[in-house]
Order: sequence, then C-alpha cells, then structure tokens
Amino acid sequence: MAFGVRGRGGDERPAAAAMPAAGAGGLTAFIDQGSEFEGKLSFKDTVRIDGHFRGEISSENTLIVGETGEIEAAIRSRTVVVSGSVSGPIVAPGQLVLHKTAVVNGDVEAGSLVVEEGAVLNGRITMSKRESLKAIDGGALKGN
Repeated sequence: MAFGVRGRGGDERPAAAAMPAAGAGGLTAFIDQGSEFEGKLSFKDTVRIDGHFRGEISSENTLIVGETGEIEAAIRSRTVVVSGSVSGPIVAPGQLVLHKTAVVNGDVEAGSLVVEEGAVLNGRITMSKRESLKAIDGGALKGN
C-alpha cells in the first residue's frame, strides 16, 4: 500500500493536483495498482484505490476509484468518483461521478449523479433530494 500521491510516471505531486473537481480536502491514502486488500475499510477523508479491494468501504468524505481500480464491495461514502470497476451497491448521499472508463455493476443511491458518455452502469438508480439525505447519512455512513 502506498500513501501519498504519485503520477503515472512515478513523479510525486501535491494531493490537490491529483484530486478531481468532485473531491474535497486532500488525499489521505492511496492503494496503488497491483495491491490487493480484503476486509472493511473505513476513513474520514479522501482515499484513492487503484488496486483490487474486496469487502466493505465506509467514508465520511470521498472515495476515488482509479482507472485500474477493481472494487468488489458495498460502498458508503459522501462522494464516490469511479474511473475503474465496481461490483456492489453504492450509497453516495452527496454525489456519484462515473467517468467514461467506469463500469459499475450494482444498485446506486445518490444525491446527484454525473455520468460521462461511455460509462457503464448496470443496476437500479435511486436519487434522493438533499433534505432526505440526513436519514441516509445517519444510517448508511455509520453502517446501520
């Protein structure tokens, strides 16, 4: 597992340069390509996964799934940005962003949804108004 931000050529750069517009705050952890993890991942800030993860992911902020990221997990995060593949349900009370290389197989519940042309989404979509997201935050992000 690598912590920090590394560009494609291996060059280190500030976390803000690597963050997409949907991300808030700095990148606090980075699971690099070639890494494999299984279990429960819980965090408060922003995490980027470019490796393979299986299990459950819970966050109070932002999860970024890079182009090489492969996730087989139930995801609950305020904001989820996907460029790789996700198999499992996603609950994103803030925003779910699917870039053109994203492949999502699972049901989605989001406050807002951005889908670039070319992205694949196989599952049911439920969108909630901002006022009703407090119920989602109180249960989903805390694992209830």
